[in-house]
Amino acid sequence: MNKTIKGKFKDDMFLQPDFSDKSTLEKYSSAFSLSDMEIFVFPELLFPLVISNIMSPILWAWRDDPWFRDVHKKSYNFKVNRIKQYIMDHYVFNLDLETWGLTQKNTEISRFKDFIDMDILKQSNALFGYEGDKYYFDIDIRRHFGLDKYTTDTIPYWKTETIEAMDAFRFKESFSAGAGECVSLSALYAAALFVVGRIPLDNIYVIGTPLHSQNFIDFNEGMLTNNRRIVTKKMWFNGTSISAKARRALENEKVTIVSHLTGYIHYIYKKATINVDSYHHFSERLQTFLTSKLSSEIFINFLRYHMSFKKCFQYKHTKNAHDYYIGLETIFEYEHHTKHNFSEISREVLLNEIDEEEFRFTPLEDRIVIQNVEVYLEKSNGLSIEEIMNYFLDHAKSTKCNNVESIRLLFKDLALFLEVQPQLPSIEKQFEETAALNINVNQNREEIMQLISEKANSNEVALLSLYAFRQMDNIDWKPFVKAALHRNPVSLIALKDKTVEATYQLIYDMPNDSIYDANRIAQPDEVWNFGRGDGVEKAFLMANYLYNEMKQTNLQLIVDKSKVILESNQVNYTFVSTKNIVKQLSNTEISNSLII
Repeated sequence: MNKTIKGKFKDDMFLQPDFSDKSTLEKYSSAFSLSDMEIFVFPELLFPLVISNIMSPILWAWRDDPWFRDVHKKSYNFKVNRIKQYIMDHYVFNLDLETWGLTQKNTEISRFKDFIDMDILKQSNALFGYEGDKYYFDIDIRRHFGLDKYTTDTIPYWKTETIEAMDAFRFKESFSAGAGECVSLSALYAAALFVVGRIPLDNIYVIGTPLHSQNFIDFNEGMLTNNRRIVTKKMWFNGTSISAKARRALENEKVTIVSHLTGYIHYIYKKATINVDSYHHFSERLQTFLTSKLSSEIFINFLRYHMSFKKCFQYKHTKNAHDYYIGLETIFEYEHHTKHNFSEISREVLLNEIDEEEFRFTPLEDRIVIQNVEVYLEKSNGLSIEEIMNYFLDHAKSTKCNNVESIRLLFKDLALFLEVQPQLPSIEKQFEETAALNINVNQNREEIMQLISEKANSNEVALLSLYAFRQMDNIDWKPFVKAALHRNPVSLIALKDKTVEATYQLIYDMPNDSIYDANRIAQPDEVWNFGRGDGVEKAFLMANYLYNEMKQTNLQLIVDKSKVILESNQVNYTFVSTKNIVKQLSNTEISNSLII
């Protein structure tokens, strides 16, 4: 198993990694495509994605939205909930196969075989054979994601979107808002909490599992982001279907990556760059978040969560001096149709909403009255799970839940519900800490961008952030070229069998509008998916078609501000740019970007 690859830098060039080194070119080109498997292999890419969003003008414009007026003066909970609702309203979760296309297992295995042990990869990554979360594999993960119509060698790219690409989904047919997959949403959340919520990056940890990505926010009791939602500690233990989905990853999967401003730690790599004290702190805080004492309320929530045990209980409802009885499962069913629940605060309101015919005048046979359990639990504060279980074993003798094994199973599951043990990367690593970027909530966007640029010649996180940000003025174009011509299959499928002339006209006629500001540029499939692009971007889309579909390898690109010329086989394809770029890529330079 190889250690994480570190970029090699030339001493005589500013911001120019040595791209004659295969590992360096592979990693930096991955900063443009940012697929899930690339981030898995190169975990140092994850936080640069967060920083690239922090540098985006789109995110800073959120501060001026009336929705966030004076949000910096509000409480922590208000800030987080305001950001959550904004994300809920403006973005949807998207994990289709069409957006970023497909690749082949053998292609990716060949690409990464020098960086990572393939047997270990198959045990840790869902695309290569991992089966840690039994929920997904019980329903057949390939069918779940629509892969069942392809051979087992076909896997999705699932590229992580920048905030620009997430916003651009509104240009895509069938989308009315922005969109992104789980890593995109976790990176967006982390950046938004910093920029809009003024929550320090030191308090934000990005957590990656083989099938999911989320953030732990180290503030007060802690909080998890889960796709578009947030999960507080109270929500984690409320037993609802939403919390069940939120719990799934940390209950069933190994945590493969924890990424932080100070660095990262990876489940399979021996080296870790995260500050060791920060990782200790995170581990302890996350464990505290995932642990709760048993109370009557938590027990009710557990029964809501584990539906197989709810039929052992009934509720005695006293109304108008009469006692009525109702099964707990019926009460939980009514919760789905109202904003009220069976918690003590809203219990009476919920019961009054239940149809009278659901109640019985006599106790349900062989069921425990839940109020008796609640009274016992409130009095038994400090008792162990074993002691409480023995009470149940004795109390349930006269009910249909008197099966000893069933009750033991109930309490075994209850113990797991009360204390989830996250499968975190081992602390037994070779910690190679580097200086963390001094990004703080008092800096404005320009100051942060200046800091990243200044640190990029000595700090790889800063340098990778410029690549993920597409800061083409200050970075080498070789990795962009490699990603553009090797990892953009969607546009190739769409343009397959079209003539060169028809393809050129189709691309030329697209709106001359980039989804990226300033001199930042989109990859070919971003141009195709969102139906627009600047002249420089259109030229790369055309180059992708000529190189892969028409097998024309004699390419060169000349950009002189508004004038863009792509030359192939002595034919010029011209486009118009509104960016202020002056750049020339010879055929040799383009070829050298692709041969490794």
